[in-house]
Amino acid sequence: MSKKARDSVSTVVFWTLLVIIFFYLVFPFYWAINSSLKTEAQLQMTPATMVPVHPAQKTLAPTLANYAAVLGNPTFARGLVNSLIVAISVTLISLVLGSFAGFAIGKLRFKGKTASMYVILAMTMFPQVTVLAGLYAVITQFRLSAVPGMILSYLIFTLPFTAWVLSSFFRGLPSSLMQAAQVDGATPFQTFSKILLPLTTPALVTTGLLSFIAAWNEYLFALTFTSIEPGARTVPVVISLFTGEISRQEPFGEIMAATVLVTLPLIILVLIFQNQIIAGLTAGAVKG
Repeated sequence: MSKKARDSVSTVVFWTLLVIIFFYLVFPFYWAINSSLKTEAQLQMTPATMVPVHPAQKTLAPTLANYAAVLGNPTFARGLVNSLIVAISVTLISLVLGSFAGFAIGKLRFKGKTASMYVILAMTMFPQVTVLAGLYAVITQFRLSAVPGMILSYLIFTLPFTAWVLSSFFRGLPSSLMQAAQVDGATPFQTFSKILLPLTTPALVTTGLLSFIAAWNEYLFALTFTSIEPGARTVPVVISLFTGEISRQEPFGEIMAATVLVTLPLIILVLIFQNQIIAGLTAGAVKG
């Protein structure tokens, strides 16, 4: 086989795999949108349709009734507020504490530095379910409400990850920057806050967004901690507990509409910060 033929085959295989991966990733979200635009009668049609159509007339008939029902649901609105409070708090605390820890591990010398790095790395390896019972007992013992309990619990997983990633970024910054700042009379904190921290913006955006997504989507801890405090339920728990107007009815259309609504903020954030995210993910790939 000639080189030109091999290149053509490689190109076809590459684009085929790319289309398959794209379809695999995008189709679930498309199906959620499609289902959210259907009435209950349309959802029960067999075989299922790729677009909302009228059961009898077979014409295109999307509806926004599911979105109106979800947006008019006070429980869903309260869940959105609770999720925003928890996710934003977790993100900010993770970035503040993680940046200090990353700077200390990446640029400073102190006794026990290697042990601290291994402890941080080990904390990211524990499955959530293994610490759930212990955390619930601690939070109950200290009589914390559900929202602070969720914030502190999520930090157990987001803070070590943030500190570990930021430490690698601080470690990659030239030491001459710190030396020049010291010569100019800057304190270690001024060197950190005014010189080094702005250079880690891509890493801050990347880790902050990942922390926000983790807190926004978390379900297991939220379900457990809000079991006796329904008013503090976050949006994943609220969606999972949606009920129909009659017994044993599953409001699938409303669930899909709510899923689309809570996914849109994450998509918007990724689109806004996509350049910083790419820079943050690839900054450590090339040295120099």
